[in-house]
Amino acid sequence: MTILSRSRSQQSEPAQFDVRDYIDGAAAFYGATANVIMQLSLAPVGYGVAESKVHSGSIMLHPVKRTRTTLTYLSVALMGTDADRAAYRTAVNGAHRHVHSTADSPVKYNAFDKNLQLWVAACLYWGSVDVMDRLYGPVDDATADTFYDYAHHLGTTLQVPREMWPADRAAFDAYWTENLQRTSVDATIKAYFDDLLDLKMVSPPLRLLLARFHRWFSTGLLPQHLRDELGLPWSPADERRLHRVMRTTGMILGRMPRPIRNFPFNLTLADMRRRQRRGTPLI
Repeated sequence: MTILSRSRSQQSEPAQFDVRDYIDGAAAFYGATANVIMQLSLAPVGYGVAESKVHSGSIMLHPVKRTRTTLTYLSVALMGTDADRAAYRTAVNGAHRHVHSTADSPVKYNAFDKNLQLWVAACLYWGSVDVMDRLYGPVDDATADTFYDYAHHLGTTLQVPREMWPADRAAFDAYWTENLQRTSVDATIKAYFDDLLDLKMVSPPLRLLLARFHRWFSTGLLPQHLRDELGLPWSPADERRLHRVMRTTGMILGRMPRPIRNFPFNLTLADMRRRQRRGTPLI
């Protein structure tokens, strides 16, 4: 899932960095499925979701609620205060308490494993930058470095210590290359991914209308290693078509005023704060 937006007229120097200039709510939906697949392709993360007994958080059973939870997490991590992050971390911990392997699980996992949480945060960062570049083209190195440093909140809003976030973009690239090669997809997880790609969680009319394009689009946003793992075809012609779609979309989004581009993240952050004031569950 991506959250970054950037029109060239709104690029900021690092000293003036305001993350709200780089958050694009519409774009968040573009890379959502591809990012979930990246995260879950690390077997302990995949089985943690596939075997989870927290059914209220299942995207296959409650797609709207799960989407809201994910959007809220991203808005809190990147737009919230330290107090917002601490409150949401506590709420997430409550759900994660129930996510751990059993004696029958094919792999061992625990949702409190900081290395697994780091992988999830790394996928969110990598996917954000990938879609950002596809929409608007790359930014200068100084701005990229500033956003990278800021992006550690994607991990620390879980339980990843600040010092676990790779020191710089070169260190992140090394981490990403090494850990991407550790991902693999067995039959159980592939079946789950096929359901996601084919939108089995939505109503049949919507599925009929959107599923084919959704599978194609999500395939284009996956690293080649995972396309190979899933047996998903992707040609140079597909890549050119995706490039045209993304750049055209970027031209439109880049002209929107910031409050519109920030939607729905500004809304989910406000909703989280409202829930906290009222003492209602945050997730």
